[in-house]
Amino acid sequence: MSTVSLVRNPTLRLNPDDDVVIAARPLAAGTRIEAEGISCADSIPAGHKVAVKAIAKGQPVKRYNQIIGFATSDIAPGQHVHTQNLAFEMFERDYAVGVDKKPTPSVSEQASFMGIVRADGRVATRNYIGVISTVNCSATVSKLVAAHFTTERMKDWPNVDGIVPITHSSGCGMDSAGAGIDLLRKTIAGYCRHANFAGIVIIGLGCEANQMDALFQAQNMAEGSLLKPLIIQNTGGTRKTVEAAIAAVEEMLPKANAVTRTKVPASHITIGLQCGGSDGYSGITANPALGAACDLLVAHGGTVILSETPEIYGAEHLLTRRAVSQEVADKLIRRVKWWEGYTERNDGSMDNNPSPGNKAGGLTTILEKSLGAVAKGGTSNLQAVYEYAEAVRARGFVYMDTPGYDPVSATGQVAGGANLICFTTGRGSAYGCAPAPSLKLSTNTALWQRQEEDMDINCGEIVDGRASIAEMGQRIFELMLQTASGQASKSERHGYGQNEFVPWQVGAVM
Repeated sequence: MSTVSLVRNPTLRLNPDDDVVIAARPLAAGTRIEAEGISCADSIPAGHKVAVKAIAKGQPVKRYNQIIGFATSDIAPGQHVHTQNLAFEMFERDYAVGVDKKPTPSVSEQASFMGIVRADGRVATRNYIGVISTVNCSATVSKLVAAHFTTERMKDWPNVDGIVPITHSSGCGMDSAGAGIDLLRKTIAGYCRHANFAGIVIIGLGCEANQMDALFQAQNMAEGSLLKPLIIQNTGGTRKTVEAAIAAVEEMLPKANAVTRTKVPASHITIGLQCGGSDGYSGITANPALGAACDLLVAHGGTVILSETPEIYGAEHLLTRRAVSQEVADKLIRRVKWWEGYTERNDGSMDNNPSPGNKAGGLTTILEKSLGAVAKGGTSNLQAVYEYAEAVRARGFVYMDTPGYDPVSATGQVAGGANLICFTTGRGSAYGCAPAPSLKLSTNTALWQRQEEDMDINCGEIVDGRASIAEMGQRIFELMLQTASGQASKSERHGYGQNEFVPWQVGAVM
């Protein structure tokens, strides 16, 4: 893929060999596009595609000089190219492992932020105490405990960002052994170990499939002054468990409060990358700008996690070309093949994604959506591939296999150690992800103007001609450092993040 300077023209050409250009604003039928020597045969919504050449039925259609689908009818120059004449088809990709590897750039001066250094050396961007449920049946108790610690009660603990309930809808009605419960336990344990939690109270019911002792044993967890397990049936019911959990949190608060932020290298930042409500501008503005910011973070020794395997499908060959080894590339390809089989077993298709909102924004096929989505990861070498919620150990650009559904995907990334989330959106998003702060990047200025209270930065300035991708990437990188240092994101100001823990559920619900 390549990018070009974007100017104030009615359309945007992303690659000289593309079959389509993108409408930079709504275009009426008959609008002349002088740069392409064509006139619009149809009305073209902003962010949608216009054919610049004749395309015969059955022929591939290219955007970013990559195949985004195949024509389902003859397409004339100037016609709107979308669901009525473009469709997904399987085709072979050239994985060309490692051909785009490059030396990691060095920096003359290490970037830094004001982080919280834990006793074991881990670095946090936030300082919470978590109240985590093992099962849906203990969710209400967990929420009651967190609700007790009102703003007024927390005034005595100014260095603690809050008491966060982490609840979910699983933990029982499932096999007590096997992949499903293993994945749930790994995800819960990842949150228990997260640097942004100073302490954890974990609450179970007692008779659930996800037994507390089995969880602790399987994940090598041990009770301590900052990890307190409670079981409702053993403690004596709802009221007594709430009281015991409140007492446990109160014992943790002095230790949690005894922290200060200190200057630490940017290498301690781990970013989870997300995109939701994508549109035709996502791959033009916010995603490549975020990619530029991620390249800067990697150059400073930080870590970037790209995910959402159904939303890189058809573009995975752009990642294998950057893989540091055949082993890394093969692991990614195996996960892609697993998803092909998974959707087939469930009578679905990988092209069930994009969503209706994505299509309204100009994205036609999963191939087109994926080509824009991978731009979030920048251009750095692919160092490693991880399973869902697996602890991320490598530095640099890595991949984690997750579903495309944003809350499930981000939950896996945070369980793996992400201490900041960056979330691009073209249609609009209302999302947060405690304990990791979440930054939302608007792909277009119209969205920014509509939903500025939810957006942290407007990447629409790129298509408006007011900023380059590199300039916007630098601004995003600086915002990452400020947020990691404690500056509240828009979603944090709204109080988001209390309900977004959504572990990936696999296997039968019984």
